[in-house]
Amino acid sequence: MSAPGFWIGVVSREHVMRGVEGGFAQLCHGRAAPLRRMRAGDWLVYYSPGERPRGEPVQAFTAIGHIRGGDAYPHRLTDDFVPFRRDVDYLPCTPAPIRPLLADLSFIRDTARWGAPFRFGHLAVPEADFRRIAASMGVEVEADG
Repeated sequence: MSAPGFWIGVVSREHVMRGVEGGFAQLCHGRAAPLRRMRAGDWLVYYSPGERPRGEPVQAFTAIGHIRGGDAYPHRLTDDFVPFRRDVDYLPCTPAPIRPLLADLSFIRDTARWGAPFRFGHLAVPEADFRRIAASMGVEVEADG
């Protein structure tokens, strides 16, 4: 079995909480491709820029979990919107503001423009960065994923 991957999804806190309650991940306006990049046992943490899309600022990591087995699957929300989802086992955590972590995250290359890495809605990050984020949320990342 290969080492787990470490991912960040960028989603409003309101939408993250729906996923946590339902045990699923949904990213990038429901696109399947980001979810298909992840494998069972990978880690996912959500960064929430706001409470809602274009809502009050949150700027914190808001949920963390493991990707379960199985593939990305479509889930009909309305006649016009059928986003893809992936099952996730979320862990209890405390939201962690990003600003105290900026200088310690290697994927943040310019702290003056720290939001740039998040603009595509989904990114892989080094394990060490993921562990820093997880620790700030009160979660220990197990060595075997």
